[in-house]
Formats: sequence, C-alpha cells, structure tokens
Amino acid sequence: MAKYLISFPSSAMVVAEQDFQAVSDDAHAVIEAAKAAGVYVFGGGIREDVAPVKVSANGAVVEGTYPETRRLEGGYTILELPSREAAVAWAAKIAKACRCDQELREFMFDPMT
Repeated sequence: MAKYLISFPSSAMVVAEQDFQAVSDDAHAVIEAAKAAGVYVFGGGIREDVAPVKVSANGAVVEGTYPETRRLEGGYTILELPSREAAVAWAAKIAKACRCDQELREFMFDPMT
C-alpha cells in the first residue's frame, strides 16, 4: 500500500464564520472514518504563526526556507491506501468536508516503513 498526502493551502478554505463549526465537524467526521477504516496515518495544520527554519547536519539553525520553496501552510492528511483511486475517493471526502479542492500527492515507496 502507498501513502498519500492530501492537502490544501489556507487561502483555499473560504468559509463564512457561521459555517465554520459545521466544516470543522464534517472534517473531523472524515478523519474519524479514515481512522475506523484503518487508513489514517497522520493529519494536521501547519502553524502559520511559527516561522520555518533550516537545520544543517551540524545542528546550525538558520531562519527561513530554501529560496525555491513556496510558502508551506494549510491542512495536511496522510493516508495509507491500496490505490490511487482510493486516494482520490478519500480526497473527495475531505474536499467535501472542508469545502475546498484538495491536492493529492503520492509518497515514494519506503521499504523501511
């Protein structure tokens, strides 16, 4: 089985304040369904109020990111699924719950996991 990253940038999720609780409830319901199905690996949102840093092999820390890296923020879910078709189906469930399109990426196979 492959692991898939399903994500969206913060700017994609435009929800009226009065609808936010319903979106939150729907999103949590999809995550609970993924957990119950045994496909959930990890999920969460990037803390946008904490600046990124680069850490070198010797432990030195420098503020910022690689120049070619665009802004990284928003919500992320990692699921382990049997096929790309299954990943698309789960991404659609998350898109419906969050009221915004989701980006789908597949991780390379790692024999150590």
